[in-house]
Amino acid sequence: MLLMFFVWFEPCAMVWGEKLTKVSFIPHWIPQAQFAGYYVAYEKGFYRKHFLSVDILQGGPERPPSELLEKGQADFGTMFLSSGIVKRANGVKLLGIAQTGQRSALMLIAKKSSCIKTPKDVQGKKVGLWGDDFRIQPQSFFQRYNLVVRIIPQSTTPNLFLRGGVDVASAMWYNEYHMLLAAGLNADELTVFSLSDHGLNFPEDGIYCMEETFNKHPQLSRHFVQASLEGWQYAFAHPEEALDIVMKYVTKANVATNRMHQKWMLERMRDLILPPGTDIPFGSLPNGTDIVFGSLQAETYYQVARELEKYGLIDNIPNFYNFFINLVGDAKKQNPGS
Repeated sequence: MLLMFFVWFEPCAMVWGEKLTKVSFIPHWIPQAQFAGYYVAYEKGFYRKHFLSVDILQGGPERPPSELLEKGQADFGTMFLSSGIVKRANGVKLLGIAQTGQRSALMLIAKKSSCIKTPKDVQGKKVGLWGDDFRIQPQSFFQRYNLVVRIIPQSTTPNLFLRGGVDVASAMWYNEYHMLLAAGLNADELTVFSLSDHGLNFPEDGIYCMEETFNKHPQLSRHFVQASLEGWQYAFAHPEEALDIVMKYVTKANVATNRMHQKWMLERMRDLILPPGTDIPFGSLPNGTDIVFGSLQAETYYQVARELEKYGLIDNIPNFYNFFINLVGDAKKQNPGS
């Protein structure tokens, strides 16, 4: 099959007399504000400042980053924490190097008119799901409630659900849920199963590479993470400028969207990425433990891994310190959002 990708090439090959190192990066979905920080890091020169020439490939449900990373077709990529754990447990030497998302935004949505009001009402229904990397939490939900459903492949839009092709659709709070509201459905017409409310609050978006990549190029990996987080901090500090950049990318990729929807998405990404209860990139957990923007706590990791093991999605729990490398420990010294 012809491998198609979407690339912006760096406009220059030298910064401050230093050569740029070429790397490729694949987000796990089509261009949208979910990845605003990376686009901003490119356009504002943060990658170049860290001596990187970055090719941004176009992702989507049919191009899972885990496969491209494993095949050597991308150097860095984003994916859900649950996907990373499952891949690592199955022998894929993926390494988490930043955890941007701190909470889950994944939902299953039904129309109340279909008489689906509780999890047990999903029994036997047609459920729209994305590809394998996005099915882990829904599968845990089905097993938690002993549900047998008919799985229907879902595309990048909720159109199949709107046309009655499935009874239940997958949705992200920052994306498809807002699309349904924009399509004319009222919130009180919908039954929403936020998976975070059902014991499945798995942090989602993180940055990954292969273990071999990190072992060979640890400083390069650190630079990619630092520049990406600078991009996110700048995007949250300058949302209108960030939206200008996002719209440039979605327009070039012919994504059917609008600025209002992307603004909703960027605002929700802020809610999901910044530490709970804070408006700054640094905060504390209820137990007093400091949490830094882009970090992953071992406690959180093992909570997710135990749930995956409980529902038979993994047979063993990879050691946290083999799975995740903290590259943002000195992030408090940075001030890229100014």
